[in-house]
Amino acid sequence: MKATTHPASARAHAAPTLTAGVRISEIDLLRGLVIVLMALDHVRDYMLGGAGMVGVGSNLLDPTTTTPALYITRWITHLCAPTFVFLAGVSAYLQFAKGKTTPNLSRFLLTRGLWLIFLEATVISLGWSFGFPYVFFLQVIWAIGWSMLALGVLVWLPRMAVLAIGIAITLGHNLLDPINAQQMTGLAQLGWTFLHDGGPIFVGQQPIGLIAYPMLPWVGIICLGYSLGNVFAEAPEKRNRTILLMGLAMLAAFLVLRLTMIYGDPAFATGPEAVWRDWREQQALGAAIMVFFDVQKYPPSLQFTLVTLGIIFTIWPLLSRLRGPMASVLNTFGAVPFFFYVLHIYLIHVLAIAVNAIAGNNVEGLFNYMINVFMAPEKLQSLGFALPWVYVTWLVVLALLYPLCRYWQSLKARRRDWWLSYL
Repeated sequence: MKATTHPASARAHAAPTLTAGVRISEIDLLRGLVIVLMALDHVRDYMLGGAGMVGVGSNLLDPTTTTPALYITRWITHLCAPTFVFLAGVSAYLQFAKGKTTPNLSRFLLTRGLWLIFLEATVISLGWSFGFPYVFFLQVIWAIGWSMLALGVLVWLPRMAVLAIGIAITLGHNLLDPINAQQMTGLAQLGWTFLHDGGPIFVGQQPIGLIAYPMLPWVGIICLGYSLGNVFAEAPEKRNRTILLMGLAMLAAFLVLRLTMIYGDPAFATGPEAVWRDWREQQALGAAIMVFFDVQKYPPSLQFTLVTLGIIFTIWPLLSRLRGPMASVLNTFGAVPFFFYVLHIYLIHVLAIAVNAIAGNNVEGLFNYMINVFMAPEKLQSLGFALPWVYVTWLVVLALLYPLCRYWQSLKARRRDWWLSYL
């Protein structure tokens, strides 16, 4: 039995049929795993003292200033954003496999993309700042929103054409690295910052936003997710084998590129930092390993994409075997990722204020937080705690959010209101 399609898309797709309303549990488990890791990263942003707090101090992946525990805490969260964006593409394809027509899928992607961009610039940016006027902090929800807008147009193409576009962007966008937004002025500078470079947005001397996730590389990743979505609709045994092979192939490609350093991760640092950007220049084995895996995330380089998605695909078969309470918890978080995302920003920010106040720290810097990151980082330097307390706070956040997410998951399972698909 074939999935129902619009005539314009009949030649573009050939998908296994899935039953509407049925979820692939492994996708929820994977999404739950990375959203839990993402929460750890954001707890660290607010709770880790001194150099660990966002905008203050040193790079936690710099072997000259970090520790193995700090390095691992930061690096493991690299897995989150590419997985979210890739799975957004997979989910779009699975909607088609469940019978959604191309016009309906395109309309959904366009409207949901606009909705995510709007919420990133309003509700979520406010949650990061806790003050007015706040800086637009444009991260992964922004990236998913714009990627959905692009995919909403591209779904009218044959799936293999979308795959070709995804591969071309992912493999080729590092060729654009020599073009620098700082060499431009006016709208050209803003456009290139938005499209490729990312970075702060100023009006005069006043920061009004930070594009942490420029659009182009993430569009490539969502295209890969959509065009490879048919793999996730296959029978479990075949799906697990194919995904594992994809992961091993990506890791092999990463190792070749990283060992040779011929392409795919620009050594963008200058001055003293440039020394530790090249793993081959390190004298100590530990430092060399740290630099070897310190791939560029902002914007995501080819090597970054290969190693992060390669790891995720490689552990997929193991994740599919997960059972028991941990699987249940991850499944719940992964079934309602956007609900979790919005709540966790506010909860972490409130907890950071409360715990620092109880400890006797001046919490002024945690209000208008992102403005302080740009303009007054000294207000943040006396805040925060040692790394073990970051992990304690992380577990508290997960425990507080679980019953709320469980309720929302149950509500979405019981009801089919159209607006629930936007939350």
